[in-house]
Amino acid sequence: MDMTLAYYAAGAGVLALLFALVTLLQVLKESMGTDKMKEISLAVQEGAMAYMNRQYKTLIPFAALIFIVLWAAGFFVEQKPGSHLPVGLPSAISFLVGAVCSAIAGYIGMNSTTKSNARTAEAARSYGLGKALKVSFRAGAVMGLSVAGLGLLGVSVLFIIFQSPLIINSFAFGASVIAFFARVGGGIYTKAADVGADLVGKVEAGIPEDDPRNPATIADNVGDNVGDTAGMGADLFESYGATTIAAMLIGNTLFGFPGVIFPMLVGAVGIIAAILGTFTVRTGEGGNPQAALNVGLWSTNVLTAIGTFFLAKAIFPATQTIVLNGKDTGVAFGGVSFGIFMAVMAGLVVNVAVGYLTEYYTSHAKEPTRRIANASKSGPATNVIHGLAVGMESTFIPMLVFAGAIYFSFWAVSSNAPAGQAAMWSIYGIAMAAMGMLSTAGMVVAMDSFGPVADNAGGIAEMANLPKEVREKTDKLDAVGNTTAAIAKGFAIGSAALTALALFSAYVDGVKHKFGLTEFIVNLTEPIVLVGVFIGGAVPFLVGARTMRAVGDAAFGMVEEVRRQFREIPGIMEGTGKPDYARCVDIATKSAISKMIFPGIVAVTIPILVGFLLGAKALAGFLGGLTTTGVLLALFLANAGGAWDNAKKWIESGNLGGKKIDGQPNPIHQAAVIGDTVGDPCKDTSGPAMNPLIKVAGTISLILGPLLTKL
Repeated sequence: MDMTLAYYAAGAGVLALLFALVTLLQVLKESMGTDKMKEISLAVQEGAMAYMNRQYKTLIPFAALIFIVLWAAGFFVEQKPGSHLPVGLPSAISFLVGAVCSAIAGYIGMNSTTKSNARTAEAARSYGLGKALKVSFRAGAVMGLSVAGLGLLGVSVLFIIFQSPLIINSFAFGASVIAFFARVGGGIYTKAADVGADLVGKVEAGIPEDDPRNPATIADNVGDNVGDTAGMGADLFESYGATTIAAMLIGNTLFGFPGVIFPMLVGAVGIIAAILGTFTVRTGEGGNPQAALNVGLWSTNVLTAIGTFFLAKAIFPATQTIVLNGKDTGVAFGGVSFGIFMAVMAGLVVNVAVGYLTEYYTSHAKEPTRRIANASKSGPATNVIHGLAVGMESTFIPMLVFAGAIYFSFWAVSSNAPAGQAAMWSIYGIAMAAMGMLSTAGMVVAMDSFGPVADNAGGIAEMANLPKEVREKTDKLDAVGNTTAAIAKGFAIGSAALTALALFSAYVDGVKHKFGLTEFIVNLTEPIVLVGVFIGGAVPFLVGARTMRAVGDAAFGMVEEVRRQFREIPGIMEGTGKPDYARCVDIATKSAISKMIFPGIVAVTIPILVGFLLGAKALAGFLGGLTTTGVLLALFLANAGGAWDNAKKWIESGNLGGKKIDGQPNPIHQAAVIGDTVGDPCKDTSGPAMNPLIKVAGTISLILGPLLTKL
């Protein structure tokens, strides 16, 4: 077994990028429709790219500072031969590669989705629902395969060059830093625009959501892309890189080269499965787009499971002994291959289970969301109360699923371990459960990114005055997009939970090597550990509060601007005056960029302070507290927000009186709109911010572990 296998993993990454390129070229061949459709699509694209450019320009000095610190630290930290401490030029380069790859994935996805919205609307107009699904899903697949391809290619190439998973773990840190800012900034942008457009346009002026008379409508369409495409893509890109590297670090300690190469090859299997899965997503004119997407997801899961089974048997043959640091340990792999396969299966099961649970708590066809809608009969207060209750309730069963997957993967690997090795080997199983879940990221991100394309297509159909039946088709896709977005949020939260555990295990391994320990026990009865737990548990609430406030402040500016334009620009409501769309885009961009800085500084600096001031045990407690409250808060906010949103949509579809009764606004619908407005920053800003927050802390800790000066 040699480094040739790493080249196979890198080749799978290249294959994913090539397939993404071919798919993008196919999408770009489609017609964009009328001149008006082209004009609107171009405005959305320009606004999205302007935001991306400004965001990354803001991040360049921040990334450069971290690069210099990692490089310079190599001159001040003593490195013993063979120690491979995570500082110095190689680590700085790995950090930079992770950050750049994350940014590139965002650019690729943003280009694909913003150039496909008008093409999807035109496909719905000229060919029907099946063609519109094909165009929009292909656009999403470009983002999904770019995320998986760049993640695996970056890790594989760095490993081929430096041949040490410890050196390249800063790749995950680079991806995490960019992802945090992309998620937070994108969330602030999209909700500032959305809330501003809804409160003034829909509630005060009584015009439809995508009415061209609404000055915030272009900013709202831009926000769909920067939040659900660039933000979610960066989120799962960092999960992919962090999980792969954490599993490599643990595998290197336990199994040597086979333990290092296996996570990369699982990623390669997942990429091939996702590519094949894209060909199964198709539907006819009267078909069900959600069912078509589910077929793609199931196909990817099944193919990944089959490939992993044979891969595990090949990498961990029962009769082969484990070689560590060039020495034969005399310990055979035994039946560990099947245990590792079962651990990967646990991750795949979590993938499906979290999707179904998220759909149950957020779908308008299910009881929890309909309870919120019915609660709107007595006003917005009861709507909000019931929404909070659904969000809280929705945390319990998913946490049981995560706990079950952790315990099962622990058992599956430890039951095949030799005497005295069960606890150590089981840690690798937990990491592989996370890797199993993330291996399907290509398909999950594709399904998520399809949503903004369909949403934008509906907006373009409305603004370009296309026939009513076109909007009906795009609305059908948009409704499915809301469900896939909720499922992807659940997937991101689940991946954050399992990734955090893998990162924690790798952190513990680094601390043991640093202090020459055979065991590193984190005892909750020790005051210093509890101090860390309490600090870590409080950080998600601080970040959640600041991001929530940021949306409120930014939305206030947007509301004032939309009101000003309605007041000062003559003829807007009559359709003779043209709103200043660019001004609203600029307000949302400036607000998002300025208000993402503080949460980012908190996410990066607090783990460092805890580690160096309080020690390794306090940092371990910090990670435990942060992960627990972060995952719970993410589930609560995402599901509550999704349920509020779909409760409103269920009413708008004609239930409980619809939007209007006898030509007058329906108070039940107005109450649901207020609930949805409360839920918007929950599900699209503060909730999603928890995932990269957890992983930023974990990836920083991977670097800090071997550098800490006290337990």
